[in-house]
Amino acid sequence: MFSVATLWIPFTIIAALGQVARNAMQRSLTGPLGTWGATNIRFLFGFPFSLVFFALVVALTGDAVPWPTAVFWPWLLLGALSQIVGTGMMLLAMNDRSFVVTTAYLKTEAIQTAIFGFIFLSDHLTVLKVIAILIATAGVVIAALRPGSEKGFADLKPTLLGLAAAAAFALSAVGFRGAVIVVPGVSFVTAASYTLVLGLFVQTLVLTIYLLARAPDVLMKIFGLWRPSMLAGFMGAFASQFWFLAFALTAAANVRTLALVEVLFAQAVSYYSFKQPLSARELSGIVLIVIGVALLVAV
Repeated sequence: MFSVATLWIPFTIIAALGQVARNAMQRSLTGPLGTWGATNIRFLFGFPFSLVFFALVVALTGDAVPWPTAVFWPWLLLGALSQIVGTGMMLLAMNDRSFVVTTAYLKTEAIQTAIFGFIFLSDHLTVLKVIAILIATAGVVIAALRPGSEKGFADLKPTLLGLAAAAAFALSAVGFRGAVIVVPGVSFVTAASYTLVLGLFVQTLVLTIYLLARAPDVLMKIFGLWRPSMLAGFMGAFASQFWFLAFALTAAANVRTLALVEVLFAQAVSYYSFKQPLSARELSGIVLIVIGVALLVAV
């Protein structure tokens, strides 16, 4: 049904499902842990699971454990640090705006990823793929607009946070794809898993040191909430594993545009968990997202 070249499609859909679940879990932990405490959960509790995934991959593929090259580290650090910043801003935005609308702002990431991917990786996109990205992004904008809403700082702040988080996630996607494709001498599966392990290690180290210096009590609270934190960490590592597999096979912009299906998953979470209904405007935006995503996959 899928060739190796098209496996990025199911990989991305699985990753999007896992990411919505992880975002919902992190959102519920922001209150007791604060923004950076909740952000660290996906890294601190995700890292051990990434080691398990990597061990399984090496055992099944028979690949040797690669040694990181000099060119690998700048890409990895770009991906890892941008994702920390993006996650923190995403959780801040979710505190001020509905879950589904915040997710919609984040999905402007697709067009930004296309631009960054072209600049930094020379990723080639056909005219039809660019049109598909633009249609899907237009759907996101329509779903996120709030006609007649007050334009004061209280309304502008979550909007800017969501858009800035999208830019950070776009840079993160390009950075991680750059890291995956320069891992030498192994299968794409091993390269993706290897990059995930080192990426989560860097992120865990950076945020844990920050919390030890600025808010050591938050680390104690994190371990006090280890059960929900472990589940959020697992879902984060699970989603990231499939994101990295997809990045190994195609341009980051293709992956992040198909990931717009996350808006549909987020709406389901928003409706059933947070009792936030779907408006006609949001529905029209989602229709455009579906059209754009369908065109992307078709071409």
